[in-house]
Amino acid sequence: MADTHLPKRAKVLPDPLLRAVDEADVVIHAGDWVDTATLDLLEQRSSRLIGVYGNNDHGELRRRLPEVATAEIERIRISVVHETGAATGRERRMDEAFPDTDLLVFGHSHIPWDTTAPSGLRLVNPGSPTDRRRQPHATFMTLTMDDGTIGPVELVRLPPR
Repeated sequence: MADTHLPKRAKVLPDPLLRAVDEADVVIHAGDWVDTATLDLLEQRSSRLIGVYGNNDHGELRRRLPEVATAEIERIRISVVHETGAATGRERRMDEAFPDTDLLVFGHSHIPWDTTAPSGLRLVNPGSPTDRRRQPHATFMTLTMDDGTIGPVELVRLPPR
């Protein structure tokens, strides 16, 4: 998930997202939490949480979270960052910026994105579960990883609030 913007864009995280958090082995948040209560909640509910701060995160969130997070899960090298710049040329720029990464999770635009760069780097943006902006739905993503393979990525479209 990314761009939750609580409590400005919504008061709480949607129930389908919280159920997915409870079921997940790893939860990733690509920034713009806005409040520490969301970080506290996800730390409590997640088996493992990987998160970064976004451009709307300040104070305590920047003290507790990195700008870029990395992890290796199931032999897949993951990086998480909030902003990647313009969509045009994103794959090339991210190939250069994250040469040792298999999966890059990012946010900022609130626009779901799932592409693969020429190097094989997979780039995903889950959109926002609380602020759809100009998108038809608020969204988050789920994916599976197994022994070096990134499995299906599912874009979960949330019902209107």
